[in-house]
Amino acid sequence: MASTVLKLEGIEKSFGGVRALKGVDLEIGAGEIHCLAGENGSGKSTLIKVISGVHEPDAGWIEIGGRRFTQLSPIEAISLGVQVIYQDFSVFPNLTVMENLALNMELMDKRAFMNYRRARSIASRAVAQIGFDVDLDERVENLSVADRQLIAISRALLQNSKLIIMDEPTSALTKKEVKSLFSLIKELQSRGISILFVSHKLDEVFEISERYTILRSGENVAKGSTTELDHRAFAFHMTGREFSAESYRPAGPRGEPILSVRGVSLRGCYSGISFDLAPGEILGITGLLGSGRTELVETLFGITQPDSGTIEVRGLPAKIRSVKDAIRKGLGYVPSDRLTEGLFLPQAIDRNAVIAVLDRLSNGFGFLRRKAVAETTLRWIRELSIATKDPSLPVRTLSGGNQQKVVLARWLANDLSVLILNGPTMGVDIGSKYDIHALMRKLASEGLAIIIVSDDLPEVLACASRIIVMREGAFVRELDPASTTESVLGELSTGVA
Repeated sequence: MASTVLKLEGIEKSFGGVRALKGVDLEIGAGEIHCLAGENGSGKSTLIKVISGVHEPDAGWIEIGGRRFTQLSPIEAISLGVQVIYQDFSVFPNLTVMENLALNMELMDKRAFMNYRRARSIASRAVAQIGFDVDLDERVENLSVADRQLIAISRALLQNSKLIIMDEPTSALTKKEVKSLFSLIKELQSRGISILFVSHKLDEVFEISERYTILRSGENVAKGSTTELDHRAFAFHMTGREFSAESYRPAGPRGEPILSVRGVSLRGCYSGISFDLAPGEILGITGLLGSGRTELVETLFGITQPDSGTIEVRGLPAKIRSVKDAIRKGLGYVPSDRLTEGLFLPQAIDRNAVIAVLDRLSNGFGFLRRKAVAETTLRWIRELSIATKDPSLPVRTLSGGNQQKVVLARWLANDLSVLILNGPTMGVDIGSKYDIHALMRKLASEGLAIIIVSDDLPEVLACASRIIVMREGAFVRELDPASTTESVLGELSTGVA
């Protein structure tokens, strides 16, 4: 290995008697891209905070640039060249790009007031380091997720970074944006900067990382070169479970359509869309961001209204002018962003789980029947294996996979005919992903009609009984997942062979 940038040995950390880290070791060389992997709750976030000086370890030591510490402060970690880019990027949405980039430097210099001429110079230098073309006077809240991430990276490089820790950096990026990020990571590596890439996405780990460390329940369970590891072993180390490759095929021939869409169009989004969906089917719709896939399913759920075309449910014309209309027709929708569109994060798990059936769980005076709420919630907690000790806790206390199961519980409690899932496993770890896939297949086998919208091609191939590819607002081809491949789907999505 090249000279060591970071070395941890025997790191222990407990919170209120719960051991989050149990003697963790980690070593990263100069210019190395190292993956830190593990499911939610494995200790990844705690370890990052130990490295960056946020948490003081109970035991063990940290070595950075040849200097050994038993504890660090955040300022010391930054001065030693350690930078962390968290999932939310820690940017201020109400400030401009320039202000976000220059603020840390101004604070480090202990300036009471910001000099805007100096700030512009700092910001210009920051974006120039990675060739980032952005309006420095634009408010960050108006930028894309990918651009916010580039701001965070530009800001990190201002501090003479030697090690950049990226915490789940691709969780909200499209495939195209991921490709651009990986190119940038390789460029940083060529400058001798080390990257600790924190992720649970197997394909990305193998694509970008040279070495890996896997944590499970706060302990090292595996480490080594990614060239010596396959996907099956990686999944086992992360979860302690063996996964078998599965696909879904309906038990019998397609019955009468439960949902029929004919010539539906929405100007600027999609045009002339037609398909049928029968009970027990899982229809996969895939395509690039901007292909019209999300706008189409939002129309089916009454969020937007089409300019033309018809929709039928159970053979009868369905005027779906609102979300209420869609719910009355037996449709449910799990959005791609569960945090802002799917959940009431400060509210309790049970409230989130029953929000779609409040009328049914209320008495004649409009008050909730507590016993009915508890029984409904506990039923779905058991059926979906939602990991919680107390349903009255805020839903934000759950892992990503369990939060997604709560959104699913909300609709399954509503006696659905059609369930639409947009990015069904976005941002969940591998164990939860496998569980959600198994749940979808089980629900379909019991007669529920399902539509999944995803650009995760392995997911579409594993779960769908039919696949429709969208490009530029149109259906370009329908495929049987048993006789197609990821490369074919990719070529049809992009139009590039």
